[in-house]
Amino acid sequence: VEEGTVFGFLGPNGAGKTTTIRILTGLAHATSGQAWILGKEITSNRHEIAQQIGFLPEEPAFYTWMTPREFLDYVGRVFGLPAVERSTRTKELLALAGLEEAAKRRIGSFSRGMRQRMGLAQALVHRPPILLLDEPVSALDPAGRKEVLDLIETLRGQTTILLSTHILADVERVCDVIGIIAKGRLVVQARRDELLA
Repeated sequence: VEEGTVFGFLGPNGAGKTTTIRILTGLAHATSGQAWILGKEITSNRHEIAQQIGFLPEEPAFYTWMTPREFLDYVGRVFGLPAVERSTRTKELLALAGLEEAAKRRIGSFSRGMRQRMGLAQALVHRPPILLLDEPVSALDPAGRKEVLDLIETLRGQTTILLSTHILADVERVCDVIGIIAKGRLVVQARRDELLA
């Protein structure tokens, strides 16, 4: 995957997209093969790699009694950011995710689309060079999908994004390069324009 691109990881349900992402994040162990992130093999460099990736699962989990401001500060503490940087980064991410007006509301009251944008914000707290997104818009209504896809588009060039999905229209809209997986195997990888042609 080229640095700074949005890579669409496309395939039907059950093709192996989530399993691949879980292996890349260290949440699952591969039964065979190898994988690298930023030139480092994942099995021997898990902790170092964890510091370099942001991850948004299909259904992100939060401490629902927290506000977005509190949660982003908490995530910043987990990554060891100093207080001033946490404060600055929290403000930046609330603006980026369009959650400034909801900054003092409890996350438990958020719509699904707001939770996905909150999940993207938390994945970006430590400015990761790699962002792994597992079906970030699959269960959203059209307005929520548009908001999340717009947010992903704004990140192009700032971080390398691996976006797994089974929705062709989303891949066409935001991805630079597409890899199609079926039954656990990558069957094609090409730039979006080449595949459309």
